[in-house]
Amino acid sequence: METYLTDLKQLYQQQANPEQAEPMKKYMRNQFEFLGLKSPQAKTLFKQFLAKNGLPNLEQLAAIVRELWTWPEREYQYVALNLLDKSQKQLTLDQLPLLEHLITTKSWWDTVDSLASHNVGKLLSQYPERCDRLIEPWRQSDNIWLRRTTLLFQLGYKTQTDEALLFAIVNENRASSEFFIQKAIGWALREYSKTAPDVVIAFVEATELAPLSRREALKWLKNKGYPV
Repeated sequence: METYLTDLKQLYQQQANPEQAEPMKKYMRNQFEFLGLKSPQAKTLFKQFLAKNGLPNLEQLAAIVRELWTWPEREYQYVALNLLDKSQKQLTLDQLPLLEHLITTKSWWDTVDSLASHNVGKLLSQYPERCDRLIEPWRQSDNIWLRRTTLLFQLGYKTQTDEALLFAIVNENRASSEFFIQKAIGWALREYSKTAPDVVIAFVEATELAPLSRREALKWLKNKGYPV
């Protein structure tokens, strides 16, 4: 593991660009340091690194991801997400505590939304009969990022969306004044409106939502000419 991480750090630091790092840092409200690697370059470096080093086995994955999460530059957290995505088919419910740690540590929309819609969403889609129970502690949490995850994890589910669960979670959070919760409510409803437009219209009309949530929920429908 040590060699794996050392090779990664050397490769990425060789390509660091301090001039690009500063605006990237500002875009993230100065919460994180950056190496200054723009997305296309970072993708190329990741492919280069995998070609040489491969993916870690599942036993090492958690330790490597947790270590990358402690490194100051944000690009290393993106590498961790890429490793998780590449290993997604191997993930089991045993990795839920790891995903919770990542959601609640160095939390911001760029990592949380990826974890929610990719890793948590794909993992829980395998356990539809247990999904409600598995996310119950997150639904009751005071951590906004865990609650945002419960709103967003079904984004790609389409006809497999647990409609009752989605609407229940929206109702649990609709009184929140938190921007990231209001935005997530609108995003989740907007995505489901592409599958069940009439159902979402009826729900929005019958539910008192924050203006931001309502606006975001109906955006796609308005663009498609629905009378909303």
